[in-house]
Amino acid sequence: MKTNLAVLLIIVGLSGLVNSSQAFAHCDTMDGPVVADARLALEKADITLALKWVKPEGEKEVVEAFQKAIAVRDRAKDVKEIADLYFFETLVRVHRAGEGAPYNGLKPAGYSIEPSIIISDKALETGSIDSLIADLNRLIALAVRERFAHAVDTRTHASYTVEAGRAFVSAYVEFTHYIERLYADANSDAAHHGAIRQDDVRHEH
Repeated sequence: MKTNLAVLLIIVGLSGLVNSSQAFAHCDTMDGPVVADARLALEKADITLALKWVKPEGEKEVVEAFQKAIAVRDRAKDVKEIADLYFFETLVRVHRAGEGAPYNGLKPAGYSIEPSIIISDKALETGSIDSLIADLNRLIALAVRERFAHAVDTRTHASYTVEAGRAFVSAYVEFTHYIERLYADANSDAAHHGAIRQDDVRHEH
């Protein structure tokens, strides 16, 4: 599969395979990246380490929570734990609100994380994208092939009965809409991030 198509699949981000609530799940765990930066911010008494996780409109609330935590965390151990947790909760809640995701409290360390998030984090940590590309290519190719095969199979019998015809229409709609979502999401994200050009995808086979 050509490089630009592989990049397109990454931009899609497993569209249709992982829902939005799953995609945000990693950020509300005690061992997730948001809390990790929150811990560093508290230990170094430097709020800038955590502010990257919130949008400008949420910054004031996070700064206030940070200042309150810093003011009392040098007291008893139980006070420090409560103060830290208060800041963790505030930072994660404001972060998720900025991403349009619900907040239902912090999940414990080791909480189940979607494989797509794990391999994405690993790619960033290692600086290598090859494994992630291979996994995405495999998963999306499988999803496309399954929908295609079902559409072809039902099309063969579409003229037999009304029910058979409707089965084909259902398979056809699922297949074409899935492909449509892939291209729409890829083109939209590419335009936003400047990752690839439509002409590159259209002309390289």
